[in-house]
Amino acid sequence: MSLTGGNRHDVTQLLPLLDKIPAVVGQVGGPRRRPDALLADRGYDHDIYRRQLGQRGIRPLIARRGEPHGTGLGVGG
Repeated sequence: MSLTGGNRHDVTQLLPLLDKIPAVVGQVGGPRRRPDALLADRGYDHDIYRRQLGQRGIRPLIARRGEPHGTGLGVGG
């Protein structure tokens, strides 16, 4: 199953995808429809998406461009 077309940026489908998350059943109280936080790579590093996630009550944990990621991946040895 494909979420986005092959030549489309995934970030354009971020918010529509989040809006389609089904309610989590079996929990006490009202069913949750959104995650607490969203972890994403640098491709999602745009202030507009950070703001829109915040407006939906989702904490954006998005890597920032130009900052080291700290894992050591891609470092030659």
